[in-house]
Amino acid sequence: MTPEAVLIISDLHSEYQVLNQQILHAEQKCGCIVSQVFVLGDFGIFADELKNFFRRDENRFLRPVSFIEGNHEDHGEFSKLINNYDDVFQYIARGTLHRLGHWSALCLGGARYMDAATTPRGSEITEEDLDLCLSYPAKDVDLILTHDCPTTIGVEGAVGMEHYGIPGEPRLDVLETVLQPRWWFFGHHHRWFDFQKNETRFVGLPESWRGFVLLYDSAHVELVRNLVAIGKRPWWKRVLGMQ
Repeated sequence: MTPEAVLIISDLHSEYQVLNQQILHAEQKCGCIVSQVFVLGDFGIFADELKNFFRRDENRFLRPVSFIEGNHEDHGEFSKLINNYDDVFQYIARGTLHRLGHWSALCLGGARYMDAATTPRGSEITEEDLDLCLSYPAKDVDLILTHDCPTTIGVEGAVGMEHYGIPGEPRLDVLETVLQPRWWFFGHHHRWFDFQKNETRFVGLPESWRGFVLLYDSAHVELVRNLVAIGKRPWWKRVLGMQ
């Protein structure tokens, strides 16, 4: 019997077509059926890109897709856009539980505030977000899904970004201490990362076109490296309003 798996991926940056390519790779090369997809932020919620891909070209994802927000979304129009496109994806609000197969996942979008270019207003994690996450009993949380990560797990910073300090959000550390999830998946830092700390296995994902994770009901986690071609226009030009 072919096993089912949840495909976890991060940082689409409006390269929506990558998601279907990675789904096909998972099903054709990894020997599983993808039951659903979860995107760990930086989906690329921008009006022009969404309209062109889903309305003008009438594209759809091959499997149900849920996501949390990152720092590279249009936060000024975010609520409007996710409502307008709720026929193609499901937004998972901060501090809520979401079912991934047999597993109960605590979800928290957003990122640490660094500066206005990388952390637009509305994307930073708040104390209220953390309080809501901590309101759940540890027994109800099998895994945590975030865009950013705790500072204490050793994720290396990008070259040239040293002035921002240690990568991650320091206030996230308390979630690991209190909730002790089995897994913690995150994106944002654009690199593979795999580290066991106490009871929790931390898995960081790169950009979507470089790979994804498969989470099976059997408790097996598979890191899949698969390079997919992307468009000619870099995502950061859209973020900075460049043509």
